[in-house]
Amino acid sequence: MATAVEAVLAGVERAEAECLRTISVAKELELELDVGNLTATDTNAPDVRRFRREPEEFLRALARDNTQLLVNAVWEVPTERVQEVIVAKLPPGTTRIPREKAVPKPRPPTRWEQFARLKGIRKKKKTNLVWDSEKKEWRRRWGYKRANDDTKDWVIEVPETADPNEDMFAKRAAAKKERVAKNELNRLRNIARSQKTKAPAIGIAPSSQPSKSELSKAIHVAKTSTASVGKFQDKLPKEKEMRNTGKKRKFQPLIGDFSAEKQNQLELLKIMASKKPKLDLTKAVNKQLREDEQEEAAKRKKMGSKGRKGHKNYNRKDGKGQYRKSASKRGRGK
Repeated sequence: MATAVEAVLAGVERAEAECLRTISVAKELELELDVGNLTATDTNAPDVRRFRREPEEFLRALARDNTQLLVNAVWEVPTERVQEVIVAKLPPGTTRIPREKAVPKPRPPTRWEQFARLKGIRKKKKTNLVWDSEKKEWRRRWGYKRANDDTKDWVIEVPETADPNEDMFAKRAAAKKERVAKNELNRLRNIARSQKTKAPAIGIAPSSQPSKSELSKAIHVAKTSTASVGKFQDKLPKEKEMRNTGKKRKFQPLIGDFSAEKQNQLELLKIMASKKPKLDLTKAVNKQLREDEQEEAAKRKKMGSKGRKGHKNYNRKDGKGQYRKSASKRGRGK
């Protein structure tokens, strides 16, 4: 009996020694551990002979030992239990890891957050479920099938101070639109304040007189906002065409019938392969006609200038200091 107990104890001791051997790793130089980033750097010289003899086994054993040392270091940091799971609190990393982009800046606080911090107001988390007194059950606070939803009422009680002929449903919808618009305006103001710019004036008339270019641009935007993109809109009197509006580029469809694209490619190859350039007869005839008209106009202008010179009464001065009559005047005198 005593022999059996001694054998069991010896087996337990051997098992404990085997476990300690598996988690304890001996290294000549300690690893450079960065527990925050879960990285380990081994500066020990590798065994070249063993690596040449059995490379896979050597690399597997080296990776296992270094990982074991990193895990041992993780178990040395403080731990806590979160939902029946042990979680280690890693310290800040010591290795500087390069980033592709800059670290994002923290969002600037809004006016309400600044006011709440100044007054010491703390935000309380609301539960998602609320008791509905009409349905006698717990329902969501917001969203579909929410509790105490007044938008589903088929009748609304008219207050004594309100006009009995006023549409209370329309009044409620208008009030909701005003609240949504007010929240959007406050959001834009917060963004403008964080970026140190002016918020856009919504529903407020401009203080300065708009320029002519701004008015023409506004008219163009209003016209092109229709379903036909301003194609059937009438022009105002003395309205000028907008310049530099840009033209849409047209491309061939990527899918479907490729007959048009094939025809264009064949025509281009035909022009490139032909020895003689393609002659556009209509364009050449129009060009020749324009040149002929320009020559005729130049001739008529030249002949007209010569005829006007012959009708002058005196055209030049002779050597005696007297003006000599032209041939036309001398003929009339005879």
